Amino acid sequence: MAKISIGMLGWRFDEADILDEDGEFLPLEEMPPEDRTRIVRLGSITNAPCHACWLIHGDANLDDCNASQYVYGEPFAEVLVCEEHEPDFVYWYRRCGGDAYRGTDEFQDAFHEWFLDGGRAPEGYEGMEYVETDPRDLPPPPTVDDDAQADDPAEAEALTDTDIVDSGVDFGSEYPRSRD
Repeated sequence: MAKISIGMLGWRFDEADILDEDGEFLPLEEMPPEDRTRIVRLGSITNAPCHACWLIHGDANLDDCNASQYVYGEPFAEVLVCEEHEPDFVYWYRRCGGDAYRGTDEFQDAFHEWFLDGGRAPEGYEGMEYVETDPRDLPPPPTVDDDAQADDPAEAEALTDTDIVDSGVDFGSEYPRSRD
């Protein structure tokens, strides 16, 4: 069973769990709950600012932030990083105790604190290696109304695509404050 990333690298999905035999996305209610939650969450975090860039530049200078290309962690406690800062994240995770936060609600905060305290990967440190797939080879993801997303992971798991469109829940992202 092939693993694929959608929209951003990091979160990987088993093709058979999210795509039908024609290569189209399954309806959300037919996806395993964890995959459904991540697919829905991707709708609000794709193209969001890199957390490391944001911690450097702050809210007032979002135009100076790179768009995130990688997502790590669990939905609603994920870390989003650009290509420039992905090695910093990998270094924190592998060498500075970040793996102790795996699967916890503190994952994002722990990385942010480490980064704000000056944590960085040594020069030349490599990030993860990914097998690139042409995004044009994937069907468009299921649509989720931008004004209707669950803010709570448990609620997101229970949603069907109709519930998502009709729920009226805000899709907006709030990013933690920088230490400017």
